[in-house]
Amino acid sequence: CLEQKAAKEIHRSKRNIMIKTDNVLALIPARGGSKGLKDKNIRNLCGKPLIAHTIEAALRSKYIDSVIVSTDSTRIRAVALKHGAKVPFLRPTKLSTDTSKTIDAVIHGLEHLRSSGERYDALILLQPTEPLRNASDIDGALELYEKGGRRSLASISEVEKHPILMRTVKKNGKLTQLMNKRSDIRRQDTDIYYKVDGAIYINKVSEINPKTSFNDNEIGYIIPRERAADIDTETDLLIVEALAKAAKDRML
Repeated sequence: CLEQKAAKEIHRSKRNIMIKTDNVLALIPARGGSKGLKDKNIRNLCGKPLIAHTIEAALRSKYIDSVIVSTDSTRIRAVALKHGAKVPFLRPTKLSTDTSKTIDAVIHGLEHLRSSGERYDALILLQPTEPLRNASDIDGALELYEKGGRRSLASISEVEKHPILMRTVKKNGKLTQLMNKRSDIRRQDTDIYYKVDGAIYINKVSEINPKTSFNDNEIGYIIPRERAADIDTETDLLIVEALAKAAKDRML
């Protein structure tokens, strides 16, 4: 117990003075089932399981106190433990279906930790399907969360296709604009639009409840588009691997 306390004090002493929030929990949700890409969370990406990229980025953060994986899969649990995350529980099957909500898995995890005597002030939710988000992104988001008055935060990235060209199609074939603007305007004369990319969410633990919608968090932390890639299909996996290799080559 004394060793754990000493380690925690050393960890906190390394923090940037911008972060005063104590007890930051990183929760990585990773269920075993996946329709789009079988065994998605443990598929190989650049020589290591997909989930390992997120675990390692969280472990390199200056501010995160604990990195926990929430999963229903013993295979994912073994991989997560091997790469340094904690897996103190297995998520119930009823919270791990295709229709299960992330918030329910989060609340289950927080309640389990609370019952074990672990309490946290801030939750940073890191989805393993965004493996290119790095420790600098995580720390930058936590610093913005602190600077922004600890309001809920979601990472965002610039959209590739401008919404001025997007349409819905009615039953009669009529096209309907999403934006009430002429679409012949030059793109450089329009506003920049962003999407919630799913890489980082930060919330005050005391404010999390069953109605919490992480995608509707208040403030946005911008991640470069090339690091906001989401993996859901085999094609996505190939594209992200190419992006990761290109980024590595640029660093050499």
